[in-house]
Amino acid sequence: MELLLILLVISAAFVLLILLFKFKKPKIAKLEILPQKDKHLLATHVEFYKQLNKKDKAFFESRVQRFLSRVRITGIKTPVEDLDKILIAASAIIPIFKFPDWEYINLNEVLLYPDAFSESFALDGDGRNMLGVVGTGAYQNIMILSRQDLRNGFLNKSSKKNTAIHEFIHLIDKTDGEVDGIPEVILSKQYIIPWLNLVRKNIEQIKAGNADINPYGATNQAEFFAVVSEYFFERPDLLQSNHPELYQMLTTIFKHTGITGKNQPIA
Repeated sequence: MELLLILLVISAAFVLLILLFKFKKPKIAKLEILPQKDKHLLATHVEFYKQLNKKDKAFFESRVQRFLSRVRITGIKTPVEDLDKILIAASAIIPIFKFPDWEYINLNEVLLYPDAFSESFALDGDGRNMLGVVGTGAYQNIMILSRQDLRNGFLNKSSKKNTAIHEFIHLIDKTDGEVDGIPEVILSKQYIIPWLNLVRKNIEQIKAGNADINPYGATNQAEFFAVVSEYFFERPDLLQSNHPELYQMLTTIFKHTGITGKNQPIA
């Protein structure tokens, strides 16, 4: 009898443990804390961050801190200041902010050059017309940025350009294995053909001189995607006014709605 009672107690305890495990509340991912001085840099220099509500700001800060904890930022003949780190991290998070689980699996390090560089990464001599690049070959998983242009992208309040965001768009594009202007990892299949039709239509308009989109976007589909994404995040108000179809498609791709331009008041 005593043995039967013991077995019943053990069985009841086992069942209770199973029920507790089954209905245990999932752990909420802990937000990583960004130092106060870095929050101040975001609030001073990054318009996208300024427009977020309190909860989204905390999430943005956490993702910036996570990015900085896993991606090295190395200065090449130039110092790397806290502002540079924050602007690089912000440029990484802005395009993928609506994708909470996104990680740049194809980036280990960002090399920061003082200014423009050549295709062979030289800092002097002729041909220094590169402001940013996603590396290949020996530079696989490395991004190179001009420090001067990184800062200009956030200082100029009316520009439609941001080189750092441009290069992170290329990384997003590259995640499916090919930099082809079709971001299949974030673009649903039913939108691929409409997107390609928009790309071709707008590239033709750029070549004909009938668009206010950076002419570099007419180079190929990949550059068009990067260029119009810069435009979208820098001056969405203007893009919506001048290119409503593109604006709508990019809101679908990046899952962003209601963002305003750098120099626009927040409703």
